[in-house]
Amino acid sequence: MLRRTLGYLVAAACVMGGISLQAHHSLAGVYDMNVEKEVICTVEKIQFVNPHGSMVVSAKNPDGTSTQWTFTTGSATRLADRGIGKGTLKAGDTITAKFIPARNGNPLGYLKSVTTTDGKVYELQGGTQND
Repeated sequence: MLRRTLGYLVAAACVMGGISLQAHHSLAGVYDMNVEKEVICTVEKIQFVNPHGSMVVSAKNPDGTSTQWTFTTGSATRLADRGIGKGTLKAGDTITAKFIPARNGNPLGYLKSVTTTDGKVYELQGGTQND
């Protein structure tokens, strides 16, 4: 009986470990890691959530239309470590965003840095591409 219970526990641990490994993913699967873009935009919404936060912004195009971009960020903890907490940026703020664009051309990006109108720069991506 003890051997059977131990076997079930080992099997459950293997399954649970496999699930967490599948959840981790590379940025290169979604984003074109060889390209960096920059856009001046207005913050619409920021979500401080785990495992990845997000920022929705609106950018004016040369033809006068607007594009709504969604930027993926690091976790709420990583944002706080880099100086961005609740209240640092808010809806209506104008920023310059540097990001890695989506491979498929959709208005989606992985946010690398934010520069505010007063010149404050928040570097959000660390030394590796998987930060």
